[in-house]
Amino acid sequence: MASSTVTSSQPNRPPRPNLTFRQLRGQRSPAEFAAAIRRAGLEIGEQVSCDARYIGRVEAGEIRCPNYAYERVFRHMFPGRTLTDLGFAPRSSVRGRRARETEDAPSTCTANPANATSETSGACEPYETQDPYDPYHPHDTYEESDVLRRAFMTRGGATVAAASLGPVGLARDASAAQRPVRRAGASDAGALEEAVRRIRLLDDRHGADGLYRRAAAPLRAAYALLDAGTTRQTTADRLYSGAGELAISVGWLAHDSGRFDDARSHYAEALATARMTGDPGLEAHAFCNTAFLARDAGRPREAVRAAQAAQRVARPVGSARLMSLLALREAGGWAGLADRVGCEQALARAQALFDRGPSDADPEWMSFYGEAELEGLEAQCWSTLGDWRRAARHARRAAELQDPHFTRNIALYTAELADDLARGGWPDEAAVAGMRVLDLLEEVQSSRIQTMLATTARVLAPHRRASGVSAFLERHASVPRVT
Repeated sequence: MASSTVTSSQPNRPPRPNLTFRQLRGQRSPAEFAAAIRRAGLEIGEQVSCDARYIGRVEAGEIRCPNYAYERVFRHMFPGRTLTDLGFAPRSSVRGRRARETEDAPSTCTANPANATSETSGACEPYETQDPYDPYHPHDTYEESDVLRRAFMTRGGATVAAASLGPVGLARDASAAQRPVRRAGASDAGALEEAVRRIRLLDDRHGADGLYRRAAAPLRAAYALLDAGTTRQTTADRLYSGAGELAISVGWLAHDSGRFDDARSHYAEALATARMTGDPGLEAHAFCNTAFLARDAGRPREAVRAAQAAQRVARPVGSARLMSLLALREAGGWAGLADRVGCEQALARAQALFDRGPSDADPEWMSFYGEAELEGLEAQCWSTLGDWRRAARHARRAAELQDPHFTRNIALYTAELADDLARGGWPDEAAVAGMRVLDLLEEVQSSRIQTMLATTARVLAPHRRASGVSAFLERHASVPRVT
């Protein structure tokens, strides 16, 4: 067995919490600190998939020394500090401790394997020895591994999602997904979780249109992993949760690129997965997206009911921010029904819940939800109700507040602003906002945003003589459409 060949130069011992790293986080929630780390990585060209779970593992001492990519990001964030200054063990003291845990080997670590993330292949791995960008050190199942880099990559401004996660991971095509595979293990669950993070990261930067078709293959392979089965319940739970989240992510790509029927099918699949496993967080997420889709598809009453169902199942999660987002989904439905009172009441609940602040209970997928998204969704409500002045005020604030990492959302909020200004009777300001969106569309591929901008162009057409409008219309007409 694999375990018989694994040795360690140090005895197993409980991890020592990294109190220094906890102090560096300060008053920020783990999710907020993780977002700051991701932003810092982008500033120096590193794409680290940091999340709240990773922060928790570092603070708990489960990750004694980060991999080289994280080290570069941490040194950028905290200039002049060494790894030991950040509370980590010296690299030399943990080098080479590469305990590979297989599904049929007895566990020898004290950490909970359910808490493992893509930083290592198992919960008891204290250190990732290889540089994810070093061509002389090929990877296996570690974060930024070769299979994950093949799974989701960016190349210039274009987004590529070539689905391939090894012989038992996310398959390259449908036929591969249907072939018999061995029992799934913790590394498969980690790869699946990383695939979800990678899709979200690429969508944040580039939009959905370049991703959707290629993301379908890993989703099929994810459900093939569920059929393969596993010997550990913790791994099974991670696989079901990961498959459900992946279904929602792929559904969102379909949703944002205008494929509403496909999106509805993916969301329903995620909802069924959540109910089979009794996962309230996943069920709330599926209902949340279903409500958003129903609003966009012109079914506002269904949007209200789905958002209310999401709020019922989300209460045990204990996240005020999640409940705030769900209240906004409900507000969007009431706006679609032209129920101003119902919309205002839901908006007030959303704001009150948001003001309670972030918490450790906030789901990982909600990293996009901050003050900018709150303002943006409220702008959409007022726009639906025809209050253009108020809608423009919130849309402008949303664009100003948005984290630069979320390029797609900046383009979305600015497109909303342009349309509100155009309909409210401010064509010159609308043209300026529209030009900003056209600049962003060089990086973002989103049918939703292109459709919004096309509508704005039609509204502005009678005002061609207004300052800047003619230039905007000419430039918009020259932009190739996403097919």
